[in-house]
Amino acid sequence: MAWTGTEAASRLAGRRLPWRLWLRLKARLGGAEGLVLQRLAGTVFLIRVLSALLAYASQVLFARWMGSFEFGIYVYVWTWVLLIGQSLDLGLATAAQRFIPEYRERRLLDLLRGYVSGSRWLALGSAIAAAALCAGVVRLLRPWLDDYTIIPLYLACMALPAYALANTQDGISRAYDWVGLGIVPTYIARQLLLTAMMAAAYFAGLPLDAVTAMVLACLCMWVPALGQLVVLNRRLRRRIEPGPKAHDIKLWMGTALPILMAEGFYLMLAHADVLILQQFRPPDEVAVYYAAAKTLALVSFIHFSIGVTMAHRLSSLHAAGDRKSLVAFLAQAIRWTFWPSIIATALLLAIGRPLLRLFGPDFTGGYPLMFLLAIGLLARAAIGPMGRLLNMLGQQRACAIACAGAFAVNIGLCFVLIPMFGALGAAIATAAALSVETFSLLRVATRQLGFQIVVGIGGFGFYPR
Repeated sequence: MAWTGTEAASRLAGRRLPWRLWLRLKARLGGAEGLVLQRLAGTVFLIRVLSALLAYASQVLFARWMGSFEFGIYVYVWTWVLLIGQSLDLGLATAAQRFIPEYRERRLLDLLRGYVSGSRWLALGSAIAAAALCAGVVRLLRPWLDDYTIIPLYLACMALPAYALANTQDGISRAYDWVGLGIVPTYIARQLLLTAMMAAAYFAGLPLDAVTAMVLACLCMWVPALGQLVVLNRRLRRRIEPGPKAHDIKLWMGTALPILMAEGFYLMLAHADVLILQQFRPPDEVAVYYAAAKTLALVSFIHFSIGVTMAHRLSSLHAAGDRKSLVAFLAQAIRWTFWPSIIATALLLAIGRPLLRLFGPDFTGGYPLMFLLAIGLLARAAIGPMGRLLNMLGQQRACAIACAGAFAVNIGLCFVLIPMFGALGAAIATAAALSVETFSLLRVATRQLGFQIVVGIGGFGFYPR
């Protein structure tokens, strides 16, 4: 039955208020497709929140079970795993978001079959080669390394191939909207398994040193990755009919490597302070700094979550050529990033000392560091998902240069300030680097995109010139 515009309006007016609000919200989200995107983004958000809580709780337990010295060694070695392992998928995990939908839409099944298998073999092969190279470097540098770091570093090399495999499978899973399969093994299963195994070792009376922790961490890398492999292959067999495979490796790598460079600079910026601090200060001080930084992790998590949630909407507005709406939506995204970050920072600083005490009585010395680290995090929050927007508007190289510049500032200041001030110097260097990154991205927005910047109490506002 069809209604006239007047009849439809009359029926809508007769609905209860919650129903009318729901219809308006549904229209703003773009109907069923928009709601699906929101649901997927919400799922990712909840999983990451749970992962952050699990990680924080496990780090508190590990610090208490291991002591600050052994925990500091473990943190240092595990930071190397995160720094190196994240790049070993060669950017193919992110590139899967482009190639898999394209091959499915164009019915290029040979290339589709080739990518879902070949990308994993490429990532795994590169990771095995990198692990062997890293082990060789540890052997060459052994005379200059502390004896207590040698075995944990060798064990870290064994975890690298599993890291690359899991990352690549995460990208493939997300390309099919299997977000649970993509991120639960990495962010939830791995953390729960490691915590359970560490608890078992602790209550069994085993020595909980850095060597034990790294052995268990390696196992907890491989077990979820292999389980994810089995489930992913089973699902892919139901979605892709069997047949021959084709491999366009030149195109795949030509697309993936620039992505890898941008992500690599961002990742190095996130971990360089801990690695350099370890070279000049004892493990106890590294552990205190790491605990202070992780206590503030919620602030950066807000920035990440808003960026992921808003990315599809920003892309849609850009594709539609609606510049006015794009700028307005970006300003809204900045507010949604900046104000929750302000509130979260204030709350964490207010209860920071009790939170650090959870790690142990010695960790409260890191409380002043939280105030310095908060400066950089709030500077980044003030521009919201600007980096993602610039990537969507064809400014990937500019973003990579901005991240590279911030990384260079971080490295330079760390080497200058850490020998003089220790962990305090690392905090100053990190805050300065994040501020440099923020203003570099603002510079790109004004010069390359023609945005006019207005500074207000809610962060930066952007308007077309």
